[in-house]
Amino acid sequence: MKIKDRLALYFTLISTLTLLAVLCAVYFMFARFMEIDFFSRLKDRTMVTAKLYLEADEISSDSLKKVRDQYLETLNSEVIRIYNSKNSATFIGDEQQYWDNETINKVRKQKKIQFKDGRRQVVGIFYKDNQGDFVILASAIDRSTYYRLDKLKKIMIIIFVVIFAGLLLSGRWIAKRILKPLDRFIGEVKQIKSNNLHFRVQEGPDKNEISLLAQNFNNLMEHLEQAFVLQKTFVANASHELRTPVTRMSIAAEIALSQDREKEDYRNALASVLEDAGKMEQTISSLMSLAQADLEFASAALSPVRIDEMLWALQSEWKEKENCELIITTNDLPEDEAALSIQANPVLLQIAFNNILSNAFKFSDRQPVHCTLKITEDGMALSFTDRGCGIAAQELQELFKPFYSSAAQHQHKGSGMGLYMAHKIITLYKGTIRVNSEPGQGATFTVIFPKH
Repeated sequence: MKIKDRLALYFTLISTLTLLAVLCAVYFMFARFMEIDFFSRLKDRTMVTAKLYLEADEISSDSLKKVRDQYLETLNSEVIRIYNSKNSATFIGDEQQYWDNETINKVRKQKKIQFKDGRRQVVGIFYKDNQGDFVILASAIDRSTYYRLDKLKKIMIIIFVVIFAGLLLSGRWIAKRILKPLDRFIGEVKQIKSNNLHFRVQEGPDKNEISLLAQNFNNLMEHLEQAFVLQKTFVANASHELRTPVTRMSIAAEIALSQDREKEDYRNALASVLEDAGKMEQTISSLMSLAQADLEFASAALSPVRIDEMLWALQSEWKEKENCELIITTNDLPEDEAALSIQANPVLLQIAFNNILSNAFKFSDRQPVHCTLKITEDGMALSFTDRGCGIAAQELQELFKPFYSSAAQHQHKGSGMGLYMAHKIITLYKGTIRVNSEPGQGATFTVIFPKH
């Protein structure tokens, strides 16, 4: 059963059960009220009978009967008896005993009783008079009340059926309207295929359970998309970049083995194979580093990273291990540590800065690199300036693409993955990186992290 049908059913059952309870309560309260009212009327009949027959001594029985018939409305199946001290019917013309001695004595003992005998209601009172002690019993059938209750029951049944149908239809309409965002969500999910993992479902403006479900689903799709992109990029890059060195190694080996050669020729062939193997190892290491960076970003928890402390640590590391000088300049840094920190993975962020510095030192022949850290109203800005050979204008657009390297035009060689990884990591942490350079004038890489 669909959720909307189940909600409509539950809503209808609860509502109709409540309605049924209310209708039953009204019915039985009305019936009880009419019963009490009829008992009260019977009691009045007994009191009026006592006044007429017992206290009006000077009036004859025929006159009393005439007054009674003229001024008192006779109830349905009405029976009234006055019993003397011997439990014999008296005063009224009909002297049939009607009630037994047990009932009459019970009235004498309790002074006043009322009870039901089938559909007949009975009221009895004990009345003391100068003529003696008397018991007056009156009974009748409240046919009008039974008629009204029957009509009321039919009306309530009709109302119950009509309201039940209305609740069922309205419950289904309400459930359909409430779950409309869920239907839209299901329809959008069906559109997602392996070729459009970038697609995201609508989250909606309301912060309800369906919106939270859509948000969590979009987060899941983002992780899945990253995983698919990672796999696709790794396979494509590996197949493209590894094919060339493998082909060159195979050609070099085939040429060397095609005929007998001098010892020096074999040495040169092996050196060529070894060089291509080194390039392939470097390419594989770069690819694995990139894949590891993506995986770590997807799973690693972010934490505050002090940029100034990381720069001082990089300065010491490059000085000790590579004997390269990183000159750091800071201008009016704030005392608030939050202004100097960003939410990031410190390992990945250090990889990004190291790749920028490695590129700067390599193309400047290990000359000092200047780093400037500034805190502005918009965020944090870092600039890395080297004294290298500079970068041509046509190369600036290609600089951050994977496996692109301008080293072919210079004496320096690289895998073309360093700046790409730096750009990718900085972008993952909502930052931007740009480069300004002219041939022969060095280059300046500027990294900006927005204020969080």
